[in-house]
Amino acid sequence: MRHMSRLPAVPAPATPVPARRAEAGPWAIELLPGAAYETRYVAAQAAIGFAFDSQRGVHAIGSDRLQPFLATPNGLAFVPAGCDVYSQSAEGGEYLRLVRTDGAPLVGMHACNNRIDPQAIALARRLRNALLAPKPADDCEAWALALAERATLGQVPHCLPGGSMTAARLRLLDDFIEAGLDGPLSLTAMAALLGLSEGFFLRAFKQAVGTSPHRYVIDRRLARARRLMRSPSLRLADIAQACGFASQAHMATAFKQRLGLSPSALRLLP
Repeated sequence: MRHMSRLPAVPAPATPVPARRAEAGPWAIELLPGAAYETRYVAAQAAIGFAFDSQRGVHAIGSDRLQPFLATPNGLAFVPAGCDVYSQSAEGGEYLRLVRTDGAPLVGMHACNNRIDPQAIALARRLRNALLAPKPADDCEAWALALAERATLGQVPHCLPGGSMTAARLRLLDDFIEAGLDGPLSLTAMAALLGLSEGFFLRAFKQAVGTSPHRYVIDRRLARARRLMRSPSLRLADIAQACGFASQAHMATAFKQRLGLSPSALRLLP
C-alpha cells in the first residue's frame, strides 16, 4: 500500500482570490472562485448560473422560506428578473454567472438550479477556460448565447437529483470523496458506500451529475490542487501527491486537458 504524506495546513491567501470577468458582445461573464459567501438581492435582470463544484448551505429563492440546499456539481441554474434571492455557504464553490448588458430579456419564468445538461456542461467548461487563459479562437459570445438557450429551454420550476442518486446519497458520496482525495478512489468503493452495484451506480451517478465518477474525481482533485496552489510555499510535486495524482507530470497533464494550461502557468495568473 502506498503511504502518502499529508500537507500541513495551508494558510489563507494574503488577498482574496479575484473573480474573473469578461465581456463578449452583449454578455457579461463572471467566474466566481470557491469561497465562503453570503448574499441577498432582488435580481434586477435575469441571470444564468453554473456550479462547477458541489456546494451546500442555506438559501431562499423566490420565497421567504429559508432551507438547506445542495448544489449538484455541473448544475445549471436560471434566476429570473425580479426574483428575491438569499444564499449562504460556509465553503462555496466555483461558479459561472452570465447576464446580458444590453437590456434584452432572457425568456424564462421559473427559478431553477441543479439542472444537468451535457451540452451546458461542455459550454460552461469552454467559458471557464476562456476566462482563465483567453485564446484568439475563443467564441465566448456564441458560447454564452448557447448556454442561455440551454438554461431557458423546457424549464421546470426546480430540478433535484432523483431516483437512486438522492441528495442525501450525493452528500455522503461528496464527503467520502473529499476525505479520500489524497489516495485512490475506486468505482467499487464508491458503489459499496451507497450499497449499489457498480453498473447501477455508474449509470445513476452519470444521470445525476452529468459526468462519470472517474471524471468527477479528477475534477475534484484539480479543484483541491488549485486551492493549494494559492500558497506559493507549496511545491507542485507535494500538491500533486496530496491531491492523489500519481506524479507532478500526471497532474500537469490533467490541468492541460481540463483547463487548457499548466499548473505553473496557472500560478502566474494575477
